[in-house]
Amino acid sequence: MNKSRREFLSLCLKGGMSAAALTSLQLQALSGSVEQRSFSDYKALVCVYLYGGNDSMNMLVPLTGEQRSWYEASRQNLAVQEAISLTTASEFEGGVGLHPAMAPLQSYFDQQNLAFVGGVGTLIAPTSLTEYQAKSVPLPQHLFSHNDQQATWMHGQEKQTLNTGWGARLLERLEQGSVFGSNITIDGANPWQTGTNTSAFALSKSGVSKINALSGYEPRVEHVRRVMQTLFSQASHPLASAYASRLNGSIEHTLYMNTLLEQAPTLTTEFGESSLSAQLAAVAKTISIQSQLGAQRQIFFVSMGGFDTHDNQESAHPALLGALANSLGEFQSALSELGVGDQVSTFTMSDFGRTLTSNGDGTDHGWAGNQLVLGGAVKGGDLHGAMMAQRLDGPDDVGGGRLIPAYSNEQYFAPLARWFGLGESELTDLFPNLSNFDAQALSLFKA
Repeated sequence: MNKSRREFLSLCLKGGMSAAALTSLQLQALSGSVEQRSFSDYKALVCVYLYGGNDSMNMLVPLTGEQRSWYEASRQNLAVQEAISLTTASEFEGGVGLHPAMAPLQSYFDQQNLAFVGGVGTLIAPTSLTEYQAKSVPLPQHLFSHNDQQATWMHGQEKQTLNTGWGARLLERLEQGSVFGSNITIDGANPWQTGTNTSAFALSKSGVSKINALSGYEPRVEHVRRVMQTLFSQASHPLASAYASRLNGSIEHTLYMNTLLEQAPTLTTEFGESSLSAQLAAVAKTISIQSQLGAQRQIFFVSMGGFDTHDNQESAHPALLGALANSLGEFQSALSELGVGDQVSTFTMSDFGRTLTSNGDGTDHGWAGNQLVLGGAVKGGDLHGAMMAQRLDGPDDVGGGRLIPAYSNEQYFAPLARWFGLGESELTDLFPNLSNFDAQALSLFKA
């Protein structure tokens, strides 16, 4: 072990954090043996996954006329009243109303830093009701299934024998997957961040946690260090050597991250007590040390649960949307404080939309839904995509108020990847079905 490596370990071992397994490419990057694409700027994508299937058609509702009449007839007791009227750059019949629980985000929409994306869902090819009924076009497998649709959203494609997530593939395509700190989760392992040569580095909601074996009673800690160093140096079998290398690199990285986070600036932005607020606070804290990490591109994963609102939706769903809006508002305020509001784009994904029909107390698994994108680079103040008619037995209803998406989720992902730095010719490699659609249909970012 050379002197600089010993000094690095000595410094890092003063801190503490939970070990996270790293790939061989990450370990090679630590030693400087992997070539990486260079960027002159910094950008981050923050995925907010809404587990359970958000009733996102009720995030944006029609306000007047025939569209409103159809909506009230289909949603019945779940129809949103006193929606906030949004002035959108594009015109939509019946207007666009924002759920009142999401009022904390209205100012970002008015400032053109928040956009909605309407009528999005999993598709393999453009699909009409006639084609759906005749099965004359390829359809996503296992529609309306939580696990399968979560996987499709996170993989950016239908399930394969070997699955990778589109977030991880994006980093790898940009030759950033091996850069330590480029791929960070605050919510544990997930398919979106799992790649061939990269995996997510896990942080706790506090941003800092401990390596239990390297904390506490100092003589015991020193003994553990000596034992581990001996194991690392004596491993001769290829598998044992690889394991030792991964574990050693994991410890180095986690302790180094811990040291940086403990030195992170204190933000004046106050975050709430919700789980999502805590996760986004950890993301903001990590972004504040980005220059020290040296990661020019970063992806983050956070999540909220509880959106499988079969029951008690009248009270549960507004509470969920309110918590989401508050947390996102806090996060964007923190990014502005850090001076990176234009360099970080936050977006939502969810299993699927929900049925237009009420089951009496909630809704069931649907298909098309709405998403949102937040950030200074976003072409905000508009609804991109479609304001789908919430009309039972209409031309998009496959049954029970399950609407066929007007846009594929890959069309939604494409501008996110493009903004992040991916070239036009590389998009279809990342999203295999994108060639079946207009890849330019959703223009989500400012020029």
